[in-house]
Amino acid sequence: MPTKSLGILDVEEWEEIKAGWKPAPSGHPVRGRRSSFKRLMRSFTPYLFPFCLSTTGTSEKQRPTAYLDGLRGFAAFLVYWHHHQLWAHLATHQTEIFEDAFGYDYKYHFAAFHGIRTFFSGGHYAVSTFFVISGYVLSAKPLSLIHDQDYVKVGDNISSALFRRWLRLYLPLIVVTFCYMTSWHVFGLWAVNAQPKGSWKEELRFWYFEFKNFSFLYNSGGEPWLSYQFHAWSTQVEFKGSIVIYSCLLAFSKLARSARLWCQVALIFYFIYIADGWYAAMFVSGMFLCDIDLLAAKNELPSVLDRLRPARSFIFHHLLALSIYLGGVPSVNSDVNRLKNSRGWYYLSYLKPQAVFDYKWFYLFWAATILVASVPRISWLKGFFETRFCQYLGRISFALYLVHGPILWTLGDRLYTATGWYEEAQQAHLSGWVDALRLPKTGPLGLELSFLAPHVILLPFTIWLAEVVTKLVDEPSVRFAQWLYRSLLPQPIKSTGRVSS
Repeated sequence: MPTKSLGILDVEEWEEIKAGWKPAPSGHPVRGRRSSFKRLMRSFTPYLFPFCLSTTGTSEKQRPTAYLDGLRGFAAFLVYWHHHQLWAHLATHQTEIFEDAFGYDYKYHFAAFHGIRTFFSGGHYAVSTFFVISGYVLSAKPLSLIHDQDYVKVGDNISSALFRRWLRLYLPLIVVTFCYMTSWHVFGLWAVNAQPKGSWKEELRFWYFEFKNFSFLYNSGGEPWLSYQFHAWSTQVEFKGSIVIYSCLLAFSKLARSARLWCQVALIFYFIYIADGWYAAMFVSGMFLCDIDLLAAKNELPSVLDRLRPARSFIFHHLLALSIYLGGVPSVNSDVNRLKNSRGWYYLSYLKPQAVFDYKWFYLFWAATILVASVPRISWLKGFFETRFCQYLGRISFALYLVHGPILWTLGDRLYTATGWYEEAQQAHLSGWVDALRLPKTGPLGLELSFLAPHVILLPFTIWLAEVVTKLVDEPSVRFAQWLYRSLLPQPIKSTGRVSS
């Protein structure tokens, strides 16, 4: 069994930094090397598919916010599934069916039906949920200190978190993209979206230039994508949203309770209806939900919200249905006229604010905010996200998000080509794989036999590699950032032990 890992809200990540911290001694050098080798081998030992729907154990008390780990993990799995659906069905020109509304252009498919579509094309819904969860998580400890009016520790906590944030987000991305880029030259791997340079040295130079520009928070020119990892656009947004949260926490820390809540609401309104800051609105909404939950735990809710408590089950079950519906917003392009012509979205299309360019993020803001607010207030749903399966996915979610793309573009593309999903590029470059194990495309859209068969290999391999990256890259990145911050703090003055006469 693996050692117990920390969740996104565990207290070790929040502890006050102590200047006297030192690394543990390594002990005997030979024993140290042996133990390091054993730990390395354990990192490659899979702990796959704890598909047990019981909770993490009766003897172990669940953290109050464990459901957020599970929700984030399940959302990462939806991103994985969404990208695979679109990639495979690109060969049959059916990708728009997944991202159009049910019945658009007289196409009626189970995978596009309201609510059901979340399990086939819920990637955007999932990413929006990531951002709301991040706003909640990043705010949790500072807000609890603000409630206690411990402003010194508020400053200490935010300074530590802000110092570590870039390292925590970008170090795993550096490692994954470096390995993926290197594989093109070491193994001669071909991928549709890869444009390898003439030599590895030239590739390294290009990778460095592109990454340094991508990772700069205030970069306002060039492509918004990282060509070595297109899905990493959300990492850049995550960092921007983190800066918004830390700034708001400092700005609002000494305000009265009502003023602080109204300032958060005003910022959300600004980011949605005045400026095109949809991602910032998602982060601040997570902060707002966290603030409300902390107040509720102390029975200090504003009266207007406190009066709704008796009806919360009724209210949040209906809000959950609304969230799922809005989370399925058609997202083929940003043309609102296409939304107006979509079944079930005509009247909703008139709610789109002028400020939001890509309309889907407006509806996804509401969908994700309502979802995160609803889950802890619906017992059966909260229980699902606290199961071992969802908690495991939550632990590896960041690595799963980072590695599923490179696996899809290499191994996945070859397996899909073998079962009959390919285009001209695959015929030209993967001729040996074409129809190697051709299977019929029988079954409903998104559940065809030839689509599902590759996942017998792809799903366990992706989760295994995500676990390896979590152990060898993600978790060490967190520890390294913590160690670096602690090591740069001023050392405590040692007492000489002398007593003056």
